[in-house]
Amino acid sequence: MGIRLIVKDPDPVLREVAKEVTKFNPNLKKLLKDMAETMYDAEGVGLAAPQIGISKRVIVVDVGDENGLVEMVNPVIVEQEGEQLGPEGCLSIPNLNGEVRRAERIVVQGQNSDGDSITVNASGYFARAFQHEIDHLNGVLFTDLAESVYDISDRPRKGGE
Repeated sequence: MGIRLIVKDPDPVLREVAKEVTKFNPNLKKLLKDMAETMYDAEGVGLAAPQIGISKRVIVVDVGDENGLVEMVNPVIVEQEGEQLGPEGCLSIPNLNGEVRRAERIVVQGQNSDGDSITVNASGYFARAFQHEIDHLNGVLFTDLAESVYDISDRPRKGGE
């Protein structure tokens, strides 16, 4: 199995701006596969490469809806509209959640594991997960944006991003 160790705040890699991916090869495909396995093992809904100690612009998202697993390299939000305020957690910041304001709908452009261009239209929770993971690529944590943060260590764990 390719389950990787998830780094925790305050690991400095979580505060770096991740590097753009320029090589699309079997190593990138393995990284994406390992990231997905790691996310599922941790019962998360998203994972960015910096969260496993790799400063590259690579994310995986699966919020458990009809979109399934989305792998994206070098993602960029090119459109956004509306607003939503809701709870977020993070696999790199266990036991904390926070209320974070995000765009309700976004359009994300990036590349797949072969380097081909892809576009994802996302709304609601799916959009929230994408924005959270893209923030990781820019060294931003949800606690930087949260309007409130609260301890959930005494509650049963249910997914994280």
